[in-house]
Amino acid sequence: MADESLNKITNVEDHGDVLASWDFPEFVKYQRTLGWYIITSVVVLAFILFGIFTQNYLFIVLIAIFIIIYVMRSRREPIKLNVSLTEDGIEIGTETFYKWKDIKSFWIIYEPPEVKNLYFDFKTGIRPSISISLESQNPVNIRKKLLEFLTEDTEKENESFSDGLSRMLKL
Repeated sequence: MADESLNKITNVEDHGDVLASWDFPEFVKYQRTLGWYIITSVVVLAFILFGIFTQNYLFIVLIAIFIIIYVMRSRREPIKLNVSLTEDGIEIGTETFYKWKDIKSFWIIYEPPEVKNLYFDFKTGIRPSISISLESQNPVNIRKKLLEFLTEDTEKENESFSDGLSRMLKL
């Protein structure tokens, strides 16, 4: 009875023993050169001129929204999130928990120093895959622990398209 009231007060759920735990940033904050800003400005200006010449004003509005979101995101520092692999599932931060039974498979893309990611695919087609940076974790140890609960998707040998594009364009 006392344990239940303590869990309700602190809003903590017991998900079993923690098999592995580490911190990772919610997004990568890239160092950009003056050349990057010049090229990006030229491309954005070209898109705006294209929208003007084709009289596609909705396209211009979408470009403006993208710029506003990008500027707002680039001004803040990424939050450090904790990920814990537990007996019952994977916990990300303090509010997100995925049960093993809801996850279809995992795969690891490890090509240091650029790519060190752990991916999870869900059984429901609606939920997109999630990507977690392995940081300094040993991918072999993480793989062994995950194989106890999930199947590994050995056909996926590359990082997701969105992760690769974001890394390449430093977004």
